Amino acid sequence: MGISMRNAISFSLAFFICFCLFIATERRAYAYIDPGSGLLTLQAVASFIAGCGYFLRRKIRNLFSRSHPPPNPAQPVQSEDCDKQKTA
Repeated sequence: MGISMRNAISFSLAFFICFCLFIATERRAYAYIDPGSGLLTLQAVASFIAGCGYFLRRKIRNLFSRSHPPPNPAQPVQSEDCDKQKTA
């Protein structure tokens, strides 16, 4: 096992132990939660999604647009005057 794998395992164990201690030492909360709290949370999530959409709008637009083949490079056009001069 590499060092990074050991660090990940030890971090996961430490997090799990802290989480278990947090749950085990929970106290009863005699508090009132305002019904508007859920709406505020919903508004925050919607704002976050709208902000991400705004910043990633070009990538989203490219995702749904059809890909067009790149235009052919310009070919030099020879005029008839040049052809006549070469043959004369």
